[in-house]
Amino acid sequence: MTEQELLRRESLQKLRELGIDPYPAEMFEVTAHAADIVQNYREEVLEDGTKNRLNYTSVALAGRIMATREAGKAMFMNLQDSSGRIQLYMRREEINGGDENSPMFDTVVKKLLDLGDYVGVKGFAFRTKTGEVSVHVQEFKFLSKSLRPLPVVKKDNEGHIFDAFTDPELRYRMRYVDLTVNPEFREIFIKRTKMIKTIRAFLDELGLLEVETPILQPIHGGAAARPFKTHHNALDMPIYMRIANELYLKRLIVAGFDGVYELSKMFRNEGMDRTHNPEFSMLEFYVAYKDYYWLMDVTEQMFERIARALNSDGSTKVTVGEHEIEFAGPYKRLTMFDAILQYTGLNVETADEAELRSYCRQQHIEIDATMGKAKLIDEIFGEKVEGNLIQPTFLIDYPVEMSPLTKKHRSKPGLVERFELFVNGKEVGNAYSELNDPIDQRERFEDQLGLAARGDEEAMAMDEDFLRALEYGMPPTAGIGFGIDRLAMLFTNQTSIQEVLFFPQMRPEV
Repeated sequence: MTEQELLRRESLQKLRELGIDPYPAEMFEVTAHAADIVQNYREEVLEDGTKNRLNYTSVALAGRIMATREAGKAMFMNLQDSSGRIQLYMRREEINGGDENSPMFDTVVKKLLDLGDYVGVKGFAFRTKTGEVSVHVQEFKFLSKSLRPLPVVKKDNEGHIFDAFTDPELRYRMRYVDLTVNPEFREIFIKRTKMIKTIRAFLDELGLLEVETPILQPIHGGAAARPFKTHHNALDMPIYMRIANELYLKRLIVAGFDGVYELSKMFRNEGMDRTHNPEFSMLEFYVAYKDYYWLMDVTEQMFERIARALNSDGSTKVTVGEHEIEFAGPYKRLTMFDAILQYTGLNVETADEAELRSYCRQQHIEIDATMGKAKLIDEIFGEKVEGNLIQPTFLIDYPVEMSPLTKKHRSKPGLVERFELFVNGKEVGNAYSELNDPIDQRERFEDQLGLAARGDEEAMAMDEDFLRALEYGMPPTAGIGFGIDRLAMLFTNQTSIQEVLFFPQMRPEV
């Protein structure tokens, strides 16, 4: 232990010797929060020049002590709660009834209190001579002793921060410290929660039912991704953590629900980078008797609703990096073939697999022998096109090989009715007119088995139960999936998925 940690344990013991429980069990009733008092405190100046407090004449706050300083017979402290910080003012003769025999001020407050300790205070709000809204403390109670010192955040005369808790790996690994010493990052997570509430309200208004589907699945399906695999001991069978919930949600459409949605965790056994975490959140919803054109309209409406909810002025524009993104519809619509042709000059519609491989080698696009034509097109798009789609853009009408769960296009042979939504150069949503022909679906699964035989670990498996469900009949259906974490990145102007996850996956500590 460091010297500081040893000293704090000594203080802990001294508190107990004084009969003060450093971790009391009883509740402390909070009646006000720091930010509310600072923003809303009011007083009036009377004719004789005295001040009359109009509100917060009796308050109880709780939080961490983040700074202290002595001023003669008084003490000033900064208390930080979930809303922000406020200054505390206390005098020896006023604390806990002014008992001269009480050790609370001279011993506990001045000697045994450490930065980071949780305390509860009662008193009244006032404005100091320098104009700072503060709380005049009359009662002081120890709530929890901090045995490790918090990192000290310092600013120089020009406002530059140094000696701060800024190392990204430490911040993500020790989020409990990060959000204490860098409370401004809490706003990211508050916005994330508000975004999810807005989405739920929007889908509820559409008449969709929120449901839950299995996390542990006997077959990994619904997406092209590498699963986490484990073993179920009681059933003596392999089992997978879901990579998607699509096939289960469509089973519910078969069951007679007109519209269902699920906000859920997904798990994919793949690499980690600034936009990927092996555990992530998805929104998927499916609506009977609709198609992907309807979904484009609904998506525009939902994104505009989110932007207005998160902007304090109710506007539809969001700053993302160096770009200002306009989320009010309509959004640009561009076919995949036209997009690749526009940005590369390559006609992938007429090119065969050999030509696509040749182009990838010329452009130094990383590929391997397991990739079929669809994968090659996807790699070309990702390298050459995706980063150019800054304003919200629907990329529509994909090759059938790229979309094994999608209905064939009503008027364009070889294509399917699918779109992906791209914003700021990143894909944030994927949608289909869902394939409901069980014979066609079986053939698509068989094609996926062929890719798996070539070594494609992301190819889908055959799901006989899902095929059986389709054989009972699924109405025409539109379905879409959104990465919640990527939406949070987008609407909070973050470039790393770790910034919008409370506890991202990290390598073990050495």
